[in-house]
Amino acid sequence: MLDLIIQKKVQDFIAEYLNSDVQKLALKKNPFPELDYKIIINQIISKNKAKEKLPTWFEARGIIYPEKISIEQTSSEKTAQYKAEIVSGTSLIDLTGGFGVDDYYFSKKINNVVHCEINSNLSSLVNHNFKQLNVTNVACFAGDSLDFLNSTTQVFDWIYIDPSRRSSSKGKVFLLADCLPNVPELLDFYFTKSKNILIKMAPILDITSALKELQFVKTVHIVSVNNEVKELLFELEHNFSGSILLKTVDFGIKTHTFEASFEEETPYLNFSLPKKYLYEPNSGLMKSGCFELISSRFNLSKLQTHSHIYTSDEIIDFPGRVFEIIEEFLYNKENMKKHFQNQQCNITTRNFPETVENIRKKWKIKDGGNQYCFFTTNINNQKIVLLCTKIQQL
Repeated sequence: MLDLIIQKKVQDFIAEYLNSDVQKLALKKNPFPELDYKIIINQIISKNKAKEKLPTWFEARGIIYPEKISIEQTSSEKTAQYKAEIVSGTSLIDLTGGFGVDDYYFSKKINNVVHCEINSNLSSLVNHNFKQLNVTNVACFAGDSLDFLNSTTQVFDWIYIDPSRRSSSKGKVFLLADCLPNVPELLDFYFTKSKNILIKMAPILDITSALKELQFVKTVHIVSVNNEVKELLFELEHNFSGSILLKTVDFGIKTHTFEASFEEETPYLNFSLPKKYLYEPNSGLMKSGCFELISSRFNLSKLQTHSHIYTSDEIIDFPGRVFEIIEEFLYNKENMKKHFQNQQCNITTRNFPETVENIRKKWKIKDGGNQYCFFTTNINNQKIVLLCTKIQQL
């Protein structure tokens, strides 16, 4: 099948119809009877999804794409580059290889990389793509990574794992033990094959629960792109017993980073009524839960214990959005009618009993515009509204 897809005439067809309506295209006659038309359509859909996320693959000739869900679930090039900065040494084994984006960047840092993928078709596809990308130091193994580890005597500098959540696992909070492979169960065995392990997990994972399941965690990385948490990374070192480091990074208009120890105590925590400027932490900081440390580290006052926004009289550089407060008023019918008469506004709620949708519907506020409005609770437990203008984007 791979030989048929990489034919020049097929690749030219994919390129020609890359920006077309695939639903209409799917209704047309298949110009290549020797190849399932669904496969061609999938190549067009998946390549389009790779345009922004995987520009190296998109620009390369002869790349073959998997099902679109594999493109959606794979690391972006930006996050893969970040992971490559964590590892070191001469050998790494990826136990859950997938589309191979992480291994492409690992191969730029590590001399010998093993890509294990239980799906043999995907493994063959990735092996083909590595050749198109001139990657020569990644060996692809099609099969269960546990079988590979059991059959080799090699000890690697790093093990990388991206466990998949079991389909039967439901709910917002899940455990590492709910995933395949079951890392907590296999951890002792993994440590006989490498001293260092890097585990990638979805943002929905509860960090505190994960730390209870794992041993020897050295660093937890929260990786965001454009203020959206994309990955949680757990860096493990065998027999590590020091303080666990928490690192957040957000790749936006500029890169914002934040570091703290899980055991770090808050020197002080200030509360105050809103001042001149308002600060909203980026999604990585929110995921970290370091709400008190944010206040002390940046010398900001918190509006209220559960209102995770901050304020100051002097503007500072901050890992999040920054606003100037134009007006403040209590949340009541009289004030809302006075300030929102068929107006357009960007609404955010923090520690507030109503949803954004309910507020828009109740007060007939349209979305958008240059005005930003925070509905929150102040230190006196009053429901307030802050009208702002944005002065720092993420």
